[in-house]
Amino acid sequence: MGGRGVWQVWTTTDMLAAGRKELRDALAEIVRKAAENGWVDAGKAERWLEKLERGLTLKEGWPKYGVGLVEGALVVRYSSTDRGGIEREVRRLRAMGLEEGKHFTVKMPEGGKAGYVSIRSEGLAYAAWLSVHGEGDQQRLAADFVDYILQRAGEEGDAVYKKALEVVRRGREVGSLKLADVREAGVFVGGKKYVVTVLGGGAQPEGGRSGRTLLRITITAEIDGVRGEYTITFGRYGKNAAVGFAVARADAPGGREADAERFSALIKALTGKEPRVRRMKDGEMLLECYKGHLNGFARYAELADAIARWLEETGRR
Repeated sequence: MGGRGVWQVWTTTDMLAAGRKELRDALAEIVRKAAENGWVDAGKAERWLEKLERGLTLKEGWPKYGVGLVEGALVVRYSSTDRGGIEREVRRLRAMGLEEGKHFTVKMPEGGKAGYVSIRSEGLAYAAWLSVHGEGDQQRLAADFVDYILQRAGEEGDAVYKKALEVVRRGREVGSLKLADVREAGVFVGGKKYVVTVLGGGAQPEGGRSGRTLLRITITAEIDGVRGEYTITFGRYGKNAAVGFAVARADAPGGREADAERFSALIKALTGKEPRVRRMKDGEMLLECYKGHLNGFARYAELADAIARWLEETGRR
């Protein structure tokens, strides 16, 4: 209750923008008149009008999570000066199965400044996985959260929605396939079609010469009738980027060139992406894979756990 017995109702533009269209239209007209009369800053009025005209959907029981892109990376964050609100979201994320420090970060409000809960891409991807593979209340909560974040991303534009959907799809696919299910009759590499049949495989960490922890992925496959064992070793390089290397064998049927093409067909069949092939001065042929390839490998149950553990352990700098 305000002074002199006058009631005051405080709200936010986000809450108003989430209202019915009739309410939004009426408020927008008030904002226009206020701007015309100089009662409100023109820039602020323009922002209010854009939000009111576009509308904002807040899912019942959820606060407003901001979803956007920063230098191409997806940012999902809830900000508030209310400590209780931050603590509530932390409890909800933990109930969902997400871990602080691994899947999300927290900063509590201090000195009147807002705090936040920031969801990492790995956290959204894991929530997406839980929305499919979780159980009971955990699965329902994760599915609700993922649907809401996609909804918010869609309200921020096509680019934001596309990036959020990419993260969600990657999360849902983790461990969803079996290597032996890969039987591709038409994998094109270098204009040639290859028949790829995967027989099995696995992944495990190993120590590198420099002391860094590497990830070795080994796949047994038959490619155009040639059976072989193919190994890709991932490490962290540069700005901690995950990069995988493989070497084409000179003693393979047809020599290095043929082996590199068969190896490329295998990687494309498994991940949907061809590797980069580099010809070295000594005649050696090097195949390079990147994070997109690793995400593709993570779709397979035989590889998913080892990849997740390696990414977590080596992601700490």
